[in-house]
Amino acid sequence: MHTKRRQFLQQAATGSALVTLPSLFAGCSRKPTDRAVRSPPANVMHDAQTQSETHAYLEWFGVTDTTLRSVMAELNAHGADAADLYFQHSRSNSIAFQDGIINRASTSVDQGVGLRVVIGDQVGYAYTEDLSLPAMQAAARSAAAIAKAGSGARLEIPSRFATVSRPSYYELAVPWAEVGVDRKLPLIQRAAELAKAADPSIQKVRVYWADAEERVLIADLAGNIATDFRPMTRLSVNVTATKNGVTQSLGSNVAAREGIDWYTEERLATVVQEAVDRTMILFEAKRPPAGELPVVLAAGASGILLHEAIGHGMEADFNRKNVSIYAEMLGKKVAPDFVNIVDDGTVDHHRGALNVDDEGQPCGKTVLVENGRLASYLHDSISAKHYGLASTGSGRRESFRHAPMPRMRCTYMLDGPHTRDEIIASVQSGIVAETFTNGQVQIGAGDFTFYIKNGWLIENGKVTAPIKDCNIIGNGPEALKNVTMAANDSKLDTGGWTCGKDGQGVPVSQGLPTVLVSSMTVGGTNGEA
Repeated sequence: MHTKRRQFLQQAATGSALVTLPSLFAGCSRKPTDRAVRSPPANVMHDAQTQSETHAYLEWFGVTDTTLRSVMAELNAHGADAADLYFQHSRSNSIAFQDGIINRASTSVDQGVGLRVVIGDQVGYAYTEDLSLPAMQAAARSAAAIAKAGSGARLEIPSRFATVSRPSYYELAVPWAEVGVDRKLPLIQRAAELAKAADPSIQKVRVYWADAEERVLIADLAGNIATDFRPMTRLSVNVTATKNGVTQSLGSNVAAREGIDWYTEERLATVVQEAVDRTMILFEAKRPPAGELPVVLAAGASGILLHEAIGHGMEADFNRKNVSIYAEMLGKKVAPDFVNIVDDGTVDHHRGALNVDDEGQPCGKTVLVENGRLASYLHDSISAKHYGLASTGSGRRESFRHAPMPRMRCTYMLDGPHTRDEIIASVQSGIVAETFTNGQVQIGAGDFTFYIKNGWLIENGKVTAPIKDCNIIGNGPEALKNVTMAANDSKLDTGGWTCGKDGQGVPVSQGLPTVLVSSMTVGGTNGEA
């Protein structure tokens, strides 16, 4: 973890490059299996260890306290209410495996610093990939010039920086930088073998692998420094099968802030079986009848609807600008009493987990909806100041090239008072929505359309035939009000979801228990089931 930056760059030059794996959503994408929500570890780092780590990060980026103060002085040239520096170094690997061979492999290394000044409502932002003092000072002057339309007072430059202690929700026994392709390839080949052997009709198997790690150091004008080391990995399996001249294809994937040992034989078999099952059921499935129907949202991956159609509307910047339907709804009823929704950055090893957010703030659990009432928004430092509150640790950015804004982390609904069987038995005619592969959402109003690739028909209180290729259409806030039952089987999905907002993509997790929405528009076909 403390390899010198120049040594690392030399080593990486002999490695492999970031390939963006196929994603199914233009905004927030992709899914599969589940992982139980676990309590966060209580192991907060000791001060001595934290200070030592900070020095290692400063050395990695080739900067000192004196450098930080000099750049801060330029940021503060026209006054500032707040200012920060966001140093980031990231390295990503990917491997694509098809027809028994690796047909693509790459490595990407990226590094730079983002510089931000806030004066009132005016934000100045600049970045540079050159971490020399003159380059950073020049970028700081640009950011300060952009923000100077405000009226900030010049703040005192900190004489020293204090390191912020942080928890560790995703520490790895072996970092990805120490894992060679010789350990990755057997896992990729094993997944391909399992998929090919699952059914004689399977003709093509594609396996995609990605692993990444990034170092961040955040220093602010208040004199705080926060650091983080963020791993990530994803494995995706896609199969294509042909029966009686008909070809079907679908897949599954798993992703987490985990290391190589996470890929057990059981995990590989699970993701492969899910890909196979989703594909093979398509040969039997038909489109459901169209109309206004009760919709049962399957536990886990259906959290995409919660995230897209509801969660975004609870991000504070949309409410501060009166874009969201929830702008005047704090403390008001938005769902039945049994509905509780949280956004949590502390779920260990999950894709959306963070030790600190991208402003250096600690990440906790934010209750968004409590007993059916809107309890909070998700705040970064700017929106928190506007509302006179503390940040919820939700300031996130795609990279050093972007300014932070309020974003979700791991968003899910807690258990309800019912069971899945009770929910199914209560529906006379409806559908179960299980696998989502596309969608569109209007953030402000919450109007949505989601495409369901796999699902089930419910008739007379029983799950009967498989369905495929239909849309569910509705409004997120209305759907939340129309939740009539929620089961006690809440789970976070472990797929490689990436959330898009204002051109920035960040990793997230989402989840749901089995939920019944009393009525949604189902775009199927009349008379065919």
